[in-house]
Amino acid sequence: MDVLLIGGGGREHALAWAIAKSPMLGKLFCAPGNAGIAAVAECVTVDVSDHASVENFCKMMSIGLVVVGPEAPLVAGLADDLRAAGIPVFGPSREAAQLEGSKAFTKSLCDRHNIPTARYRHFNDISDARAWVEQEGAPIVIKADGLAAGKGVTVATTVGEALTALDDCMAGGGEVVIEECLVGEEASFFVLSDGTSILPLATAQDHKRAFDGDEGPNTGGMGAYSPAPVMTPDLVNKAIQRIVEPTVKGMAAEGMPFAGVLYAGLILSDEGPKLIEYNIRFGDPECQVLMARLDSDLLEILLAVAKGELDGVTANWRDDTALTVVMAANGYPGSYEKGSKIEGVEAIDEDEAIVFHAGTARNGEDLVATGGRVLCVTGLGKDVTEAAAKAYAGVGKIHWPGGFNRTDIGWREIEREKSKR
Repeated sequence: MDVLLIGGGGREHALAWAIAKSPMLGKLFCAPGNAGIAAVAECVTVDVSDHASVENFCKMMSIGLVVVGPEAPLVAGLADDLRAAGIPVFGPSREAAQLEGSKAFTKSLCDRHNIPTARYRHFNDISDARAWVEQEGAPIVIKADGLAAGKGVTVATTVGEALTALDDCMAGGGEVVIEECLVGEEASFFVLSDGTSILPLATAQDHKRAFDGDEGPNTGGMGAYSPAPVMTPDLVNKAIQRIVEPTVKGMAAEGMPFAGVLYAGLILSDEGPKLIEYNIRFGDPECQVLMARLDSDLLEILLAVAKGELDGVTANWRDDTALTVVMAANGYPGSYEKGSKIEGVEAIDEDEAIVFHAGTARNGEDLVATGGRVLCVTGLGKDVTEAAAKAYAGVGKIHWPGGFNRTDIGWREIEREKSKR
């Protein structure tokens, strides 16, 4: 079976790396791909915003499955148009993609189906929003209603910070969701659904802040590890029963069944897990650690979702912990330069660490940076401490003066592991 993978980031390199192992695979294409993906797939120039072009490519190349990596094409309805053309696709419909495309939609769904989440209000008028913030005080959470590449959330510690976030989010007519600030540790939980059946995958924790000590601005993610020991089996069961199952059943009952990967961002409150937000694609960099641990045929599983045949499918996982460290361009998540040369990646053997490319390209023989988040160096070990040591040993072999990385990925769990020794 020939497969087309949509996307060109670290998440897509991890997916391509896993799909390429499948005995079911004939040829793997990726649009647009990156320098790392090019090692396992043929990178092609297809305008993914032009759905007819994607459809034509799939028909010309007899593509058996399209895997959509990023959220934007899903929110734009790419999966709908491909399915209408008879092309199997992994990814939810435009209606179902509202779970990520609109935070207000998800909050309203939670209301209707008694899914535990933060108390909130939805605003499209900035005067009303400012009045609410001033009434509620801080800390308070400001969320842009639409897609924001993982960076549209401000946890404001002062009213002034919240009002500034409102101005940023609502400039030009944007809408916001304003939430109470929940207290607890955050974790991520991933499940697959074909619209009716659910296959739980794994847990992870990521690090959103740019700098050590969880300081600095929010980013798309500076590192992650899986599994997340803080997500005990009891908490996983509660998340399934109280959050995931009501969501999948509710979406189906309302005529917009969800088929794809459901990424639940959770906060572990004193009252149990509560939903912070949903994403309708694999996380980045969480996908990198999930794929490093997956011990099943990813292509077989994704095809089962696309065909509505997920019931009875299982996913096996390595006992190892996986941890990834993101190497980003200096200045990220603000402005940064492109084109800086990266050396040493090819010298790293996968037995030592797996290097997933995000924003990379080739300039002749040179590997160069083309994005904000550029490389994801992933280690495997018996626990977070060992996985981190392997990932950072890999980072140490890469020479890239134009980039930086956090040095404390996994710090909470490493401290817990240290205390148990």
